[in-house]
Amino acid sequence: MEPYELSLAEAAGAIAAGGLSPTELTGSVLARIDAVEPRLNAYVEVLADAARRDAAAAEREIAAGRRRGPLHGVPMALKDLIDVAGLPTTASSRVREHHVAERDSTVAARLAEAGAVLLGKTHTHEFAYGLTTPQTRNARAADRVAGGSSGGSAVAVAAGTATFALGTDTGGSIRVPAALNGVVGLKPTYGLVPVDGVVPLSWSLDHVGPLTRTVGDAGLVLAALTGREAPAPGGVAGVRVGVPRNHYFERVTPEVAEAVRAATARLAELGARLVDVEIPMADHIQGTQWGLMVPEASSVHEETLRTSPELYTPDVRLLLEAGEHVLAGDYLRAQRARALMRQEWARLFAEVDVVAAPTVPMVAARADQPAVAWPDGTIETVSDAYVRLSAPANITGAPALSLPVGVDGAGLPIGMQLIGRPFGEATVLDVGRAVEEAYASLARPAPLAA
Repeated sequence: MEPYELSLAEAAGAIAAGGLSPTELTGSVLARIDAVEPRLNAYVEVLADAARRDAAAAEREIAAGRRRGPLHGVPMALKDLIDVAGLPTTASSRVREHHVAERDSTVAARLAEAGAVLLGKTHTHEFAYGLTTPQTRNARAADRVAGGSSGGSAVAVAAGTATFALGTDTGGSIRVPAALNGVVGLKPTYGLVPVDGVVPLSWSLDHVGPLTRTVGDAGLVLAALTGREAPAPGGVAGVRVGVPRNHYFERVTPEVAEAVRAATARLAELGARLVDVEIPMADHIQGTQWGLMVPEASSVHEETLRTSPELYTPDVRLLLEAGEHVLAGDYLRAQRARALMRQEWARLFAEVDVVAAPTVPMVAARADQPAVAWPDGTIETVSDAYVRLSAPANITGAPALSLPVGVDGAGLPIGMQLIGRPFGEATVLDVGRAVEEAYASLARPAPLAA
């Protein structure tokens, strides 16, 4: 096994034991970038020289007995919405092509303090306003979308060009690309991870979180981002797992539904208690998500949209212009709907500890596919289909984890989503680890030819 194939925990263990150095690990990942990045385009910029210097510095520090923890000397990537002092933060947009950050975002500073080695910045759907990241190719199939908006970060982890990465999630933008590329993505509870120094999309929905190869890795990165100890692994005996009767298995491909139900059955075999649940206010989910996000995003871009509209890509410009026509009353109705939804989900979490469901209703769409037609006659845009199942956790602020639970007949990854009560990350991670044990082989990088 090559060093770039190691999970974060495996790499950290090898470094701590002296069997692998940060320079060897970083060199292996950089070589992997050289081999596959031209085909994937996951990175906006690769900072190879700086990464080698930082890895050498980490190696010297560790050799001197000053190891900072499991992230020390481990190479990672940041979505190009996240400020690092002295580096561009472009948001994959011409609007910000000359922007250079003056200071570190809190999350970048915390990862630097933990000793992580920055490899570079990864592509996002422009300003995180989309679910496909069109400039980046899926790690498993070049003719498929990467998912978004954290597509570059997910592809980098899936392809072995980063040991872990950070993304952002406003309507599913960590979990969707995680599911489509076969990696783990964690959206923490709203407000748990600071978002200062991160380019906003919708301030009341934005989250920052990790993309990793394993559930345990996600817990290690979350600990560094929050300054808290990683929760000790626990079992799932007696854990109440909600299985939705509505919404989450509607307009879902049979292969996705079958894989998620099989993973849920595995939890029952391990001692979890499955509970049928009704998802509250399901008919209002997408209306509430868009009713909050669209006007907030347009407010963020109000000045630039007037002075330089031609710098935006057509799809993002259209959404921003549409947001300027949302009435204040409609925005307030969306806020009231969110308040009610949070109350109803709190009642739901009095009955269960987590909800288990598909992350997305289908595998990665073809790059040229604008919409999906369902057997009931419904036609959805690809973005609407992907956001439909992920949006509830953004609206409510609940933590949500996506992890791979199989592949379809074409070998494309299928993701399962675990949603917990606010600040219930420990339980979500425990349940995720239990599921993951049955699918351990999926944690390795995509088998791309060099």
